[in-house]
Amino acid sequence: QDFSDLRAWCLSQGLLFEDPTFPAHVSSIGPNLLPEEKLRRIQWKRPTELQGNPHLIMDGASRFDIMQGEIGDCWMLAALGSLTLRKQFLENVLPKDQGFQDDYAGIFHFRFWQYGDWVDVVIDDRLPFLNGRYLSVQPRTSNEFWPSLLEKAYAKLRGSYQNLNGGYLSDALVDLTGGVQVQFSLKDPPPDLEEILKAADKSRCLMGCSTPGQATRNIELRNGIVQGHAYTVTGAVKIPYKNGWKHIIRIWNPWGHGEWKGRWSDNSPQWDRVDPKYREALLRNKDDGEFWMSCESFQEQFSWLYICNNTP
Repeated sequence: QDFSDLRAWCLSQGLLFEDPTFPAHVSSIGPNLLPEEKLRRIQWKRPTELQGNPHLIMDGASRFDIMQGEIGDCWMLAALGSLTLRKQFLENVLPKDQGFQDDYAGIFHFRFWQYGDWVDVVIDDRLPFLNGRYLSVQPRTSNEFWPSLLEKAYAKLRGSYQNLNGGYLSDALVDLTGGVQVQFSLKDPPPDLEEILKAADKSRCLMGCSTPGQATRNIELRNGIVQGHAYTVTGAVKIPYKNGWKHIIRIWNPWGHGEWKGRWSDNSPQWDRVDPKYREALLRNKDDGEFWMSCESFQEQFSWLYICNNTP
């Protein structure tokens, strides 16, 4: 499907695009994602029906725009959260020649890396809703739609929304970058893990991590960590602490809320002993799903670390 040709045709006819290859139909959701009575209740709505003034992107794309919906695609959203930190990768996946303001015809396109090539995936902008709520990822700002539309394009690439329900963070990182990825088991971590994290952050790699456990159950431990869940690593720094240095890691939960409650979390007393200059630069005390933790806690709570870049 050629995005420019299809959009030009829709504009000339005064029509909004309806994609015959990924229709607003149960077949695009998949037969086993939901019970049949829920599948029958799904409604498809365009952003223009939901909002008077929809935008594709407002004030730049950020991980804080993303809040995971009903579908268990934290593995893909954790990769997407990392992508937003690396603008050169993001602009490749999310072309700038589209939006709701100019030449809007209900058609959008996104690019993914598949088998050694960039594939352009065209979609219409009808999004699935169940009982008035987003089935897919929901935007934190009600009139910003890039996360929901990008997720729909990825569902089309994979065959259905159901095929996003569980997957590998490492696959999503490669699909969004065309890069090379490496995995580290945190049960048997390399001795220089702290240096690896810091070097990867400095060289602007995409990073994610996952917890042990069953992905289907979403069990949240008393310490705030979710079992069988994928997260984004959004920073790794070394700061002066007490009489030495401390390695701490910043992590983001694709749910958009739900944070670690242990040492170095938003309200933990460790921050009281950090120079205010560092504390103000690093600490964002709000329930946005992002938190800091020590390297020791990271190794205890998480099972895998994924690092991806466009060169080895």
